[in-house]
Amino acid sequence: MFKNGHGQKRILILFLIAAVLTCSAAGTIDAWATTVESLQSEIDSLDSEIDDLEKQKKEAEEEKNEAQSGLSGTNSKISSISGAMGDLDAEIEGVDQELIGLLTAIDMIQADIENKITQIAQTQTEYDEAVKLRDEQYESMKIRIRYMYEQGDATYISIFIEAASSLADALNKAEYVEQLYEYDRLMLEQYMATVQYTKEVWDRLEEEKSELETSKIELEEEQKYLEELEAELQAEYENYGVMLAQAKQQAAIFTARINQQTNEIRDLEQKEAEKRKEAEAKKKEKEAEEQRLREEAEAAAAAAAAAENGESTDTSTETTSYTEDTGSTSSSSSGGTTVTASGSGTGAQIANYALQFVGNPYVAGGTDPVNGADCSGFVQAVYRAFGISLPRTSYAQSTVGTAVSYSEARAGDILYYGGHVGIYIGNGQIVHASTQRTGIKISPATYRSIITIRRVVN
Repeated sequence: MFKNGHGQKRILILFLIAAVLTCSAAGTIDAWATTVESLQSEIDSLDSEIDDLEKQKKEAEEEKNEAQSGLSGTNSKISSISGAMGDLDAEIEGVDQELIGLLTAIDMIQADIENKITQIAQTQTEYDEAVKLRDEQYESMKIRIRYMYEQGDATYISIFIEAASSLADALNKAEYVEQLYEYDRLMLEQYMATVQYTKEVWDRLEEEKSELETSKIELEEEQKYLEELEAELQAEYENYGVMLAQAKQQAAIFTARINQQTNEIRDLEQKEAEKRKEAEAKKKEKEAEEQRLREEAEAAAAAAAAAENGESTDTSTETTSYTEDTGSTSSSSSGGTTVTASGSGTGAQIANYALQFVGNPYVAGGTDPVNGADCSGFVQAVYRAFGISLPRTSYAQSTVGTAVSYSEARAGDILYYGGHVGIYIGNGQIVHASTQRTGIKISPATYRSIITIRRVVN
């Protein structure tokens, strides 16, 4: 069969080499297969951990959204209570002013009443003197009238007879009698006039006094009503104060919950990113092992085929470089790949417009995103470029539009952190005027506790 022993020896050696290579390749393949299975098990475990982290993060976000909703409602309640307390305070001040006016009026009326009492007392004295004079004159006139009645006309005849010797004397006596009657008549008229005048004055003063006392009673009743009203308003104000304190305490609890959930979400995101990075590394390692396994199998097959064909075999293998395109794009706020906002529509346009100012300076009180702006001035200027007017302060900007949850946030939304605002650009990032040291920059959206997220454009 073989021409010589040398040929037989060569063929035997080739078969032995092929057998050795085949056995070696089989052992290597088994070893690599075990390694691949181990890597796949680790990848599966990492994927399970990532799923669990995502579930925990979703639950934390739901709890945070619930706390944010509660905080928003509590802040509205605080605003409503504060407004009601302001109205009550103004009303109480108005009642106080009215009470001051009433007390002044009561004091003035009391002084007028005392003056009237003094005037009445004076009039009473005059009246008493007039009555006394009237009584004296009345008694005198009664005596004279009774005397004339008892004497009849003889008295006057005797006066004239006694004066008959002298006509002048008779005339004088007649004139005297007439003067006497006239005097009595005048005195009576004066007396009656005095009594009538005194009575009129008395009645008038009594009426004025009665009116003043009535007015005083009415004012005192009104004073009593106002004092009761003020007490009720004060009690209501104090009740609102208790409600306000309770609402602020509730707001503090919600804020603490939001901070806790924000920190938990940030930690979960960090852990998830680490697990994803580890899983990605394991996947690459597995793919590299699979590639090596394929190369070993191909080399063993090639060696076996060469042995069968009587060809010389080079057992060295050429290492093939392996790279994986993950399809990800790196981003940087200070250079390299240009960052663009996620999504589309006006919100994405606003976010992309804001990104062009990254690197520009932060200036307290500024509203120019080119030469310098603070956080709220930056947000206001960006939205103004799209014809949208926003308030100037960060707190006021936290009340515009409608509230959305963090899981629903999209490019263009305004994120409020309590004294600071930024514009969401998607992918868990914001662009904002940060500090004088860093200027306008890109940061993770959860770098601080988010108080509320406001959507101004759809």
